[in-house]
Amino acid sequence: MEEQRHSLLMTLLAYAVQRGVAPEAITQAAHVDLSAMRNGTATITSRQYDDLWFHAAQLCQDPLFGLHFGESIQLTALGIVGQIIQTSRTVGEALTTVAPLTALVTDQYTVEIKRTRAAFTTSLKPVAPVKELSPATRHLRDFLTVFMIHELDGLLLKKVQPLTATFPDAVAPASEYTRVLRCAPTRKAGPCTITFDAHYWDEPIITANYALQQILLQRVAGLTTVLPTVAPGFKDRVLTCLEGHSYLGILTLEDVAANFNMSPRSLQRRLQEEHVSFQQLADDVRKSLALRYLSTRSHPVKEVSAILGYNELSAFSRAFKRWTGKTPIEYQA
Repeated sequence: MEEQRHSLLMTLLAYAVQRGVAPEAITQAAHVDLSAMRNGTATITSRQYDDLWFHAAQLCQDPLFGLHFGESIQLTALGIVGQIIQTSRTVGEALTTVAPLTALVTDQYTVEIKRTRAAFTTSLKPVAPVKELSPATRHLRDFLTVFMIHELDGLLLKKVQPLTATFPDAVAPASEYTRVLRCAPTRKAGPCTITFDAHYWDEPIITANYALQQILLQRVAGLTTVLPTVAPGFKDRVLTCLEGHSYLGILTLEDVAANFNMSPRSLQRRLQEEHVSFQQLADDVRKSLALRYLSTRSHPVKEVSAILGYNELSAFSRAFKRWTGKTPIEYQA
């Protein structure tokens, strides 16, 4: 975890150098030993982390430092997280794989992804609510928000163009945010969000390398003593795949296996190693979706049954009663 944050801070200093600011000026102002940072032995406190961001922006004389840093950064600055993005097969896989890894970069925000038939949205959520952002936190927030767009630059055969970008407060100048975000920002209560057209989800990443990604994910798994939920197991990745495509219904075993470039038998064997079956995961997703659809009353019971892949309403009713102890009609009553 510290390795990823150290890599990001070193890139921050390198970016400031390109803006004409000596790294010593920033580290001295933040009371950080630059020599220790160079050789990787520095222990950076939360206060020093914020101070490095703050003084970098101040010395660069850039009130939009986080915005511009996020626009310019290369994936290599995020170490193994950046490598996992580069080796992913598609945009959707990259986002769902690295969203849980945000904690490797910062302990102040988490990333959540929601997908519909028409679009998908990445939300940057503060871990602890604050009434007013400090300058350093605002720079970090803008950096992470912009990075959610620019992380894919050079990895696709098309330019990423978001549909919308929202912020919980007013951002200015709006023209500069519009240029960097590639869409006009709007003000909306809640987390910062970036929404993309659904067609980007399955867009291939030209540097995809499944074998290398597996090695990288195994390396990330070694950090679980520090961050227990950081590295999703294969079971979790299958769940993410099922949930991510749920607007199409429940994918078959063959569909999911193809998504992971393996045979159905290999997928089943990998799941057995984690003491779970594909059918169990599919049922978990069916249950979750059924509860969501019936709670919101957005679909009639018969339609929910069809969406979840049941040929007969009676079969869905039996399954739902097994999950909840109630029939769908009783649950909605």
